[in-house]
Amino acid sequence: MSKTLLVNGTIVNEDRIYAADVLIDGERIAKIEPGLSASSGENVIDVSGCHVLPGLIDDQVHFREPGLMHKATIATESLAAVCGGVTSYMEMPNTSPPTTTVEALAEKRDRALGRSHANFAFYLGATNENLDEIKRVALGEACGIKVFMGASTGNMLVDDPATLERIFAEATLPVATHCEDSPTIWQNEAQFKQRYGDDVPMACHPQIRSAEACYKSSSLAVELAKRFGTRLHVLHLTTERELNLFEPGPIEGKHITAEVCVHHLWFDESSYGALGARIKCNPAIKRHEDREALLAAVRDDRLDVIATDHAPHTLEEKQQTYFSAPAGLPLVQHSLQMLLEHHRNGRLTLEQIVRKAAHNPARLFGVKDRGFLREGYYGDIAVVDLERPERVTTENVRYKCGWSPLEGVELGASVVMTLVNGMVVVRNGEVLAEPGGRQLEFSE
Repeated sequence: MSKTLLVNGTIVNEDRIYAADVLIDGERIAKIEPGLSASSGENVIDVSGCHVLPGLIDDQVHFREPGLMHKATIATESLAAVCGGVTSYMEMPNTSPPTTTVEALAEKRDRALGRSHANFAFYLGATNENLDEIKRVALGEACGIKVFMGASTGNMLVDDPATLERIFAEATLPVATHCEDSPTIWQNEAQFKQRYGDDVPMACHPQIRSAEACYKSSSLAVELAKRFGTRLHVLHLTTERELNLFEPGPIEGKHITAEVCVHHLWFDESSYGALGARIKCNPAIKRHEDREALLAAVRDDRLDVIATDHAPHTLEEKQQTYFSAPAGLPLVQHSLQMLLEHHRNGRLTLEQIVRKAAHNPARLFGVKDRGFLREGYYGDIAVVDLERPERVTTENVRYKCGWSPLEGVELGASVVMTLVNGMVVVRNGEVLAEPGGRQLEFSE
C-alpha cells in the first residue's frame, strides 16, 4: 500500500483551522501533525497556500441509474462529485425501476462497485405498499428510508395517512422526507393553468410549489416524528416559515434534523428571469427573504446539513413548457465552491461549511470512519485554494447532461485536488485514478 504526505497545508476540521501535514498510509490517515518529515517511498505533495478539508458527504443526489441513463450515470456523476470535493454520496430511489425493494438496493450496489469514483450508499424508497420491505431492510443495506410526502412520480408518492403513520412508527433506519403537500400543489396548478394555459411562466413555480404546500407537509412530518419517536431528517427546506419547526443547536442529541441545499442558498425568485427552467426544482427556489433566512438558520444550527439534491436532466428536456419541463438541476461538481463563495462574502465560516457538509452527514447517518480528518479514518480529502478563481463553462462541466446553471459564473475558489480512500483521484482537473469508491459502512 502506498503512502502519501500532504505538506504545508491549512487544516479545517472540527471547528479548528491550523497548520499541519497529513500522512496517509494506504486508505487511511496515519498522522496529522505539523512538520512531518518524508521517508523513502512516500508520495510528497506540497499544498502550500491551500486548505485541507474532509471530503464532503452529499446525502441527497440523483444519479439516474438504472433506467434514466441518458441523463446521468453512476460513473459520470460520481466523477463530477469528486472533481468538486465530494467524496461520498447517498443516492435517491426514484430511478426506473424505483429502488423500493431490498433486491433493488443490492442491484444498485453492484452497479456502483468498480464504477463509482466516490463512496456510495443508497436509500430505500417508500411507497403505499412496501412496508414489509421497510421493516426488513438492514443497517448497511440502505442509508435511510426516503419518503416522498408529495411531488413524486410513479408509485413513490406516499399519501395514505395510515401508511405514513406505520412508516414513521416502524422504520428502523432514519426517515428522510421530501415535504410538499400534493393537493395544495394540484389546486395551484389548476389555477395557473386556467390563467395561462400550458405556457405558465417559469417564474410562477414558487407560487405553484408554494410556501403553504411546503409548511403543510413538513409540519405533518415533524408531528409524526414527535408522536412516534422517529429519527427524521427533513430534506431541502426552502421557506422561512418552516424553520420554526426545528430547534437551533448542535446536531448531537437531535432526533429531528433538517437540511438545506446549495441552490436554495444561492438563487432566489429573481433568478427565474435569466435561467427559467434551468432552476426549476422541487421544492421551488423562493423569495430573497427565504434565502436569507435559510442562511441565518445555517449559522445558528437550526439547519444541520447542506446537500445538493443533484438532479440532472438534458437541456432538451429542460427547454419544454412549464408542465413538461422536469424539475431538478445538476450541482454536485460546484457545491463546495458555491459554499466557499459564501465564505468569501463573509456569510459562512469555513468551520460551518465543513460541519454542515462533511461532519454532520456522517454524524446523522452514523457513517463509519469518514466525514472528519482524524487519524485512523479513511483518507477522503478535498484540497481547496481560496485564491484561485474558476469560471464555470460548458467545456469544464463534468455532468453527462453537459450543462450547469452556473455557466458563466466565476467562482472565487477552486478544488485543486481530491483524495478518495487515500488515493489522489483528481488533481488540477486531471483524473489520475480508476473508480475506487467503496460502499459506506454505518454504525448504530
